Amino acid sequence: MDRSATAPSTSADTSFGAPFRSSVMTVEPAWIDYNGHLNMAYYNVLFDRCVDEAFLTLGLGPDYVRARNASFFTAEAHLCYLRELHEGAPVYATFHLLDYDAKRIHAVQELFHAEEGWRSATSEVMTLHVDMAAKRVSPWPEDVMAQLEAMRRAHAKLEVPREAGRSIGISRKAR
Repeated sequence: MDRSATAPSTSADTSFGAPFRSSVMTVEPAWIDYNGHLNMAYYNVLFDRCVDEAFLTLGLGPDYVRARNASFFTAEAHLCYLRELHEGAPVYATFHLLDYDAKRIHAVQELFHAEEGWRSATSEVMTLHVDMAAKRVSPWPEDVMAQLEAMRRAHAKLEVPREAGRSIGISRKAR
């Protein structure tokens, strides 16, 4: 029996880290805007690279997408810019799984200067599991649910950044 259609060909790693920490990345020269700092769009690139690494530990890499004809789409993201980054800065991001259900993942990430240790930004995201043939949200397979639960347990005692769960708006009191 060919199991490639039902099992990911990338083995999952249950040593997730709490939180998961990406490899060190570098702020590239092309990402600097006319204000002399990292353009806002590239914070998403850095956070997305971390998600790719974190998802590999869950067995959700490119092999999963090919074997299961399923992928993951970001439905919503909320970034908070805390401190500017400049060209050449070494950074890493963390991934903290807050919750999940049959079809979604709710996570928060933080971006840090890799040498000096300060936080530059946070990103809170809702990710959907998608059947690529139907282009519809679909349930996570049971083995992925088990991996998500293991990661959630590993991350359960982490402090949630204060930026998570915020809404955006202008207070009437501030007027």
